Amino acid sequence: MSRSDNGDPADTTAETRAWRAPVLARRAARGGPARRAAGAALRARLAALPQVASAQTVFAFASFRTEVDTTPFLQWCLERGVTVGTPRIEGPHHMEAYALADLDTDFVSGRHLIPEPRDGLARIDPALIDVVILPGSAFDERGGRLGYGGGFYDTFLGRLRPEAPRIGVCFEAQLVDEVPRAAHDLCVDLVVTEERLIETGCR
Repeated sequence: MSRSDNGDPADTTAETRAWRAPVLARRAARGGPARRAAGAALRARLAALPQVASAQTVFAFASFRTEVDTTPFLQWCLERGVTVGTPRIEGPHHMEAYALADLDTDFVSGRHLIPEPRDGLARIDPALIDVVILPGSAFDERGGRLGYGGGFYDTFLGRLRPEAPRIGVCFEAQLVDEVPRAAHDLCVDLVVTEERLIETGCR
């Protein structure tokens, strides 16, 4: 997940940045206590999903700034004996999943201070991933996802087993009527917010 030096996601066009900016502003406007409460409600809904509860290998993003805090979810998975992978960027449009064992020691500050798995951890074969938890700047109810401009997740998702569920997580403030999508943009099967679960039927 590549972002600009001021903490905003990296973009390919000024038009895309202008479209994305108000959604991210709404996300950032929510204060700390409200964001934490919403995050807790979202994580409870996410953990209750059968696709998540039955997964042996979970791939999820490590949260950054005002994103939904995924740390408690990652810890919950580890405590259940689930293999947990998070992304590390290794080149243009290229990231890999690495297995975590200890959230206190296995993260380092990556590009633009985004947490990434440290060197020396085992790489996870994408074909072994049972479910993937995706970030995004915006989602719609049809499964459209607007990422952060780097193209890392769209490329990575193409390496997963087709049946592996794609679950987008975001705050209600990040839902929009329609996400602009290009031909290469991949959709998500479910969107989880602090208020609801949306089955998109996009595939």
